[in-house]
Amino acid sequence: MLHISDRAKQEVDKLLKKDGLDDSYFVRVSVVAGGCSGMTYEMKFDNTSQPDDEVFEDNGMKIVSDPASVLYLFGTTLEFSEGLNGQGFYFNNPNASRTCGCGESFSL
Repeated sequence: MLHISDRAKQEVDKLLKKDGLDDSYFVRVSVVAGGCSGMTYEMKFDNTSQPDDEVFEDNGMKIVSDPASVLYLFGTTLEFSEGLNGQGFYFNNPNASRTCGCGESFSL
């Protein structure tokens, strides 16, 4: 299962509204090769599901991922921070054994 924190949900809702996207849009999360630790996260808005998509509902938000990415993301929470070290979304992934300094990539 993929999760979204209350704070991240608020920010996603703001972005959807700002971009003029309706309720048919959801958050698509995936993992791709890259970054200094080997794998990196991708997140975007989408309104087209694929037949093999894994669909999760958490905190009133629909989160969709491809089956291969779910293997790396299971139990992960999408978070949002406005701290001094930068503002933005980040992934709290309990499966990651190592992350890079900027938090953009990870390895298992």
